[in-house]
Amino acid sequence: MSAGRAVACSAPARANLIGNPSDQYGGATLACTVPLRARVEVEPAAATVLAAGSEQRALEREGDLALQGDAFDVARAVLAGIGPPLPRARIRYASEVPLRSGLAGSTALVVALLRALRAFRGDEPVSLHALAEEAREIERARLGVTCGYVDQYLCAFGGFRYVDFAGKSPEGSIANEPFATVEAIEAQLPFVLAFTGKRHSSDRVHRPIRARWLAGDALVRRAMERAAELGRLGKRALLLGDLAQLGALMNENHALVRDVGGSGEPNERLIAAALGAGALGAKLAGAGDGGTIVALWPGADARPLEEALRRAGAAALYRPRPVRGVALEPAGEGSA
Repeated sequence: MSAGRAVACSAPARANLIGNPSDQYGGATLACTVPLRARVEVEPAAATVLAAGSEQRALEREGDLALQGDAFDVARAVLAGIGPPLPRARIRYASEVPLRSGLAGSTALVVALLRALRAFRGDEPVSLHALAEEAREIERARLGVTCGYVDQYLCAFGGFRYVDFAGKSPEGSIANEPFATVEAIEAQLPFVLAFTGKRHSSDRVHRPIRARWLAGDALVRRAMERAAELGRLGKRALLLGDLAQLGALMNENHALVRDVGGSGEPNERLIAAALGAGALGAKLAGAGDGGTIVALWPGADARPLEEALRRAGAAALYRPRPVRGVALEPAGEGSA
């Protein structure tokens, strides 16, 4: 793509179905996109301007990329990550993903911004593996987020994926670790997602657990090793159509995370409601203390489950569905 031409790009939300948060510790995760997208438009302009909703910020120098604790920090971090010069462009973005809902909305925005800005500069496209790793490095090093790898891989690749993170570690980077192995999965998706309505900080949930892992805490180490195994076993159960086994594995996955302090009252309330309505399994779809849970429902009619979740306080319900990953789009046709 020629440098300086208008660019539009989007990337999807994601839900972790089983195996998380072992993606931070060399594990394996079964995950799928959610049909909600973050969108970015980059248009030539006289200076660098960031725009989100009714707000905008002008950037004049590299020092303006210091984080400010506002809605533009994600764009600042991506611009700092790709390096100078600042583009003469109006960078506008918006998202359908509820803020801090546990559906990787911030990561989707990082991935879309990164792809769009590199395209605007005329950079040669990189592989989706490299794009996912660069996005993770921006979140880890530039935004200071305690995160794994699965969010970036799902937002980049899209679809329904089994991702194996063998050889990766919590503090690793693109410079010294292998890429993840990404496998497309062809199977039915008998899952329902429920947003608790409580917006959370995934960093606040993951950071103390990671600190314990790094300190050699035996309980956390065993939990993450088992969560990785559950990701692998969950893939097998799903592909064999053994939903009862998959549900049991999901429940065990959640118990592991809960026992190391990764859940929260809003999550437990919705999970209990799902299991009480007849779900075979229910667990966190991302970090806990709010955010979103995922329930395994074997029947064609999910209304009993959905009604139970709403009665328990679910703010929104979604269905995971394989949709395309990060993608350039015709400029001017998005809703950023």
